[in-house]
Amino acid sequence: MRFQDAAPDARAVTYAAIQADPVVARAAALLATASSTQRLLARAVMNGETIDAEAWRTMFPTLFGAAAETELRESSEAVLAVSLAIADRGDQSRSQLRGAVVESLTAELLARRVGTAAIRRERRILFDGVPAEIHPYDVTVERAGAAEAYDCKWAARGIGADVLYQLDDARTNAQAEGEALHVALVVFDAARSCRVRLGQQTAPHGSTHLVPLEALDGLASR
Repeated sequence: MRFQDAAPDARAVTYAAIQADPVVARAAALLATASSTQRLLARAVMNGETIDAEAWRTMFPTLFGAAAETELRESSEAVLAVSLAIADRGDQSRSQLRGAVVESLTAELLARRVGTAAIRRERRILFDGVPAEIHPYDVTVERAGAAEAYDCKWAARGIGADVLYQLDDARTNAQAEGEALHVALVVFDAARSCRVRLGQQTAPHGSTHLVPLEALDGLASR
């Protein structure tokens, strides 16, 4: 089992520009230290239904109400501001930025556990005698004997047979070579929504770890 950079095709060049947008790093940094409720706020706002900041403050009184501590209100305001900056983009741009945020957030949380040197982005995993996957893995942890591969999704509806087969195939191919590979699906959506979506899938996923919005901090402590 070995890792390889994704081919520098048009998709990779375009997506690299999206990942480099300053709003992505800013959002990931804030969400890495956010509470579950603040992350729910970010998800709701980034969906783009409204960019009325006061409306969101009203909908999340535990974050912005008079009873909330000053530090909580300030951090919530920062999360709201960066989420509104993404929500205010066009539909396509907003969708791409949200995906990039989830990937950057995943990488940032994983780095707390394994260090930044072990974290890579947009990598393919190669096995002897097995055709390489076309699409790279969003985030990988590349350590001898303890490798990990993550696919990241903004919403539960992004969970499909293609990604489930890719993750499970990587795990079984690694196992066939006597290697350990932990595979997981990170979804910035509620656990219940993810489980409902997974329940509709026939692709193998029993050995693929699910990391929903409520369990994101586990990436830093597994």
